[in-house]
Amino acid sequence: MDSSHVDYPVEWEADVVLRDGSTMHLRPIRPEDADTLQRFHVGQSERSTYLRFFAPIARLTDRELRRLVEVDHRERVAIVAVRPGRDEDGADREDILGVARFDVISDGEAEVAFNIADSLQGKGLASVLLEHVAVAARERGVRRFTAEVLPQNGSMLGVFRDAGYQISQHLDDGFVAVSIDLDPTEKSRAVMADREHRTEARSMAGLLSARRVLLVGPGADDGTPESLLARRVLDAYSIDPGDTELVVLDPPGAVPGSVQQAAGWDDVGAIDLAVLAVAPEDALTAVRRLDGSGARGVVVLSGGYAESGPEGLERRRELVRTAHAAGMRLVGPVSYGLLTTTPGSALRASLAERPPPAGVVGLFCQSAAAAVTLTATLERRGLGVSSMVSAGHRADVSGNDLMQYWQDDDATEVVCLYLESIGNPRKFSRIARRLSAVKPIVVATAGRSGHVVPPGHAVRATRAPRRLLDELLRQSGVIQAENTHQLMDVAQVLAHQPLPAGNRVGILASSAALAALVAEAAASAGLEVATSSDYLPPHAHEEDIARTVDALYAPDACDVVVAVDVPVVQPRTGAIAHAVAQAAARTGRTTVASMLGLHGMPDELAAVGPDGRVVRIPAFSTPEDAVVALGKVVEHAEQRTETRGHEVAPEGVDSRRARALVEQWLADGEGRELDGHEAAELLACYGIRLWESRPVREPDEAVAAAEELGWPVALKSTSPALRHRNDLGGVRLDITDAEDLREDVGRLRAVATALLGEESPEFEVQSMAPAGVACVVRSAEDPLFGPMVSFGLAGDAVDLLDDVAHGIPPLTDVDITALVSTVRAAPRLYGYGGAPPADVDALEDVLARVSVMADDLPELASLEMYPVVVAEQGASVLHAAVRLRPAGRRADGLRRALPG
Repeated sequence: MDSSHVDYPVEWEADVVLRDGSTMHLRPIRPEDADTLQRFHVGQSERSTYLRFFAPIARLTDRELRRLVEVDHRERVAIVAVRPGRDEDGADREDILGVARFDVISDGEAEVAFNIADSLQGKGLASVLLEHVAVAARERGVRRFTAEVLPQNGSMLGVFRDAGYQISQHLDDGFVAVSIDLDPTEKSRAVMADREHRTEARSMAGLLSARRVLLVGPGADDGTPESLLARRVLDAYSIDPGDTELVVLDPPGAVPGSVQQAAGWDDVGAIDLAVLAVAPEDALTAVRRLDGSGARGVVVLSGGYAESGPEGLERRRELVRTAHAAGMRLVGPVSYGLLTTTPGSALRASLAERPPPAGVVGLFCQSAAAAVTLTATLERRGLGVSSMVSAGHRADVSGNDLMQYWQDDDATEVVCLYLESIGNPRKFSRIARRLSAVKPIVVATAGRSGHVVPPGHAVRATRAPRRLLDELLRQSGVIQAENTHQLMDVAQVLAHQPLPAGNRVGILASSAALAALVAEAAASAGLEVATSSDYLPPHAHEEDIARTVDALYAPDACDVVVAVDVPVVQPRTGAIAHAVAQAAARTGRTTVASMLGLHGMPDELAAVGPDGRVVRIPAFSTPEDAVVALGKVVEHAEQRTETRGHEVAPEGVDSRRARALVEQWLADGEGRELDGHEAAELLACYGIRLWESRPVREPDEAVAAAEELGWPVALKSTSPALRHRNDLGGVRLDITDAEDLREDVGRLRAVATALLGEESPEFEVQSMAPAGVACVVRSAEDPLFGPMVSFGLAGDAVDLLDDVAHGIPPLTDVDITALVSTVRAAPRLYGYGGAPPADVDALEDVLARVSVMADDLPELASLEMYPVVVAEQGASVLHAAVRLRPAGRRADGLRRALPG
């Protein structure tokens, strides 16, 4: 079938990062690709052609070309990897550098084949194409790939073997027959995440290791924003060029003598990074001219994109597409730039007039305005950074990319993120979980709910509860700061003090009253005040200071120290600061201070440790700030020692059958509510038993249903307004005989008629479950956050207080336990008021199965299981409401792809 007559799956298009950090565009093949495919084919080596076609085919016939490019995107699918190129006359063209295709050969099975350009073999293109073609295949109902591979094609066999899928292979008539089960496995997900980490980290390394930088200016000093930006870059470079070689094209006026000036694009030469301070209409031209320059990235300082409306958003998208097609990453628009402080290779591509000192903090922010504030804060505190990146409106490069890079960067020990929006929360959570296990991450968000999207940020809308962002950050293992001030507070403790071994705090204060106030703040921060705490009056002698400080820093006296010296009348002498700094350096005890006149990382609170390194105690403006920052660091240290758990994988899950059922029910492309039997069938695929019930309207029908299900029974209204409302008479429990059941049917009919005006209401008869604690388990698919699972106990008070815990799958067993235990009403599950404890293990098993179900099925628009009755033994799901709808593509799906 001619592909022009079928829907072109534009959602399969994606930009990806290869093993060397460069970018590539993937898309479905088109009929007009015939000449391009022929050019790709004839450019291949004889060996590559033989390994693909098992014959030395020098040129494809017209018939073969038509068969390869004219596909229906269903039974026959092909995805090509393309980059822009130039023909012999210098005209622009597009080159195919890789092809992955499959042809369906039977129900659920397809034959797959790959062909990769010689120049890109070994760079991971085949692996990323396999990820994308596997996703396309699963969307088309294909569950297994088969392939015939020549034994000498070890690289292709390695691609299949290393992908993490379940595979089998055997030698058959001179070929290796390979069979690949496309259902994702824990290993395949881990392989994808590891490859994603390595490629994105290398992509960022290409930006942050740039030495030769091109600044493209507006060409005139006319007072426009672009000319001011270009002038600022030049002025900042003249103050501190670092180790950067700056070349400028079209500068706004005179340039410093250390800057090279290019007469035109042909005079630019090879560069590593480009910085654009030009109007939007000129930026796209500049990015196109950068193709072939060797640049690994482009920084856009100017605005005029998504914040200006739909046309600006399309300009931004085109800019990103063009940069990716040329193998570059894009930082911005409206970026403050990026810089590093690595000795010998310090990069300066920023608007910052004075870069912060060298240090161990990796700092990421979005808007240029936030970068201005943070840069000033770093300078005021004397807090150093390893690198600093402002992503502006985050069209491409994001905090996720920088976390990937900082995980392996030896110069970075602490990661700080100031986020104005999160474009891919699931990916953020996945990367942050891994990074926070080895390096602390401190995060401040401009919008605490995730519902506020600043102008210029293209972010999916969300219907998630406002607390979900907090849950996401907690689940990710990051330290959450209330604002940028607290972000820096926590960072300076982590950057200059060791992680504490416990939460016992020793307090040293300049008065008893001050010591009491600090103790109260410490208790509020979750710290335990040690008995070694003491106070020193302003007139204390050096001998008293030494004796008190030595006692405070004695072995096992405490785990952390807060030193506060705020004299009222007498001037501060510095004796206490000196003694505390010496003791902290000598013992390695985590210490913070609040001393009159000291702020940031002062020399007065520095001392040389036993290993010869200078140890600095961070100083805070107020004791409360010091204690809050210390409390967050202690909590993080405790979390680092706790097990993260394992991703839940309950037994008895048949996700393949669930997928088939969902595709069957949504075959007409319309969303729908499942009836009781369908809901029970879907839940059963995940090992969840939904208790049987029978719909009835008349007393005799109710009695017949009770006889079939078994006495005692419950009688419930099916009306949403009365279903769970025992207080309104919508539920009757523990009905033991036919006479009582007939009477209860009459009572419920009277209630439904009086309250709802229903003349012939419908009821539900169900066997009584074992008595226990009634709970509510819900799941929903959010456009931004993806699948969400929530848990709470049933009841009006719980609903009114919004006592609900949330989690974002995939969840670990530790996450599931936290989901149950963190609701305020949780004591009812553990034997509150003398009641027998409920079977929490059974409840957690239900939650684990719902988590897997929600993660598997993006079509699961909503699920409500209410009530789930947790008895002394077991948990009974008495009712479930399930709504399905055709799924959109999740931001963090089972394929690697860049934004845009």
